[in-house]
Amino acid sequence: MDYAEIMRIYEAHPNPAEAERMSAYMRNQFQYLGIKTPLRRELSKEFLRAAKKAEGVDWAFVNDCWANQYRELQYLAVTYLDCVKDRLTPNDIPRLKKLVVTKSWWDTIDGLDRIVGHVALGYAEVNTVLLEWSVDDNIWLRRIAIDHQLLRKERTDTALLAEIIGNNLGQTEFFINKAIGWSLREYSKTNPDWVRDFIASHRDGLAPLSVREASKYI
Repeated sequence: MDYAEIMRIYEAHPNPAEAERMSAYMRNQFQYLGIKTPLRRELSKEFLRAAKKAEGVDWAFVNDCWANQYRELQYLAVTYLDCVKDRLTPNDIPRLKKLVVTKSWWDTIDGLDRIVGHVALGYAEVNTVLLEWSVDDNIWLRRIAIDHQLLRKERTDTALLAEIIGNNLGQTEFFINKAIGWSLREYSKTNPDWVRDFIASHRDGLAPLSVREASKYI
């Protein structure tokens, strides 16, 4: 991946007004060029098409994007990793962890959780790492652990899901309780009885937000 070239393309499309709005939406934690998602996808599509054909994973490109001051480059890194996720192995988990705990906010975390989850689905030994993350002091590692099985449907490891959520009962952190509700809500589309039983068995430890989210479709 040609980092310098993609930067040249991105920097040729600034939108100061949109950049200000985007930054405000993210509580002014990040600086933006102001490139909306449809345009960002258009500007990046040739690079990502080439990435799908290339061999290996270009971690130098990912790290350059993550170090960039503009948030759009972190979005590009997540999109790139999603394109090459089939090439990721447990050896890449420490690199992914570094991304999770750096420049962290829900916008990148909710992309990284699917990528980590994809690796874990292919390599069961990653579940041990996710259990460790589920009790980490970093809330974003916990959120990834809770939500990494989203969209697995029948392939959901319910014992793992229950243990990870169990490790996060009684929390006051919004992003943790939201993640619990989200994971249960999504699985309720596949197995509503299991989710009903889980809520009934753990209602004292589940936050009202988690119960409300989990009960949306049941």
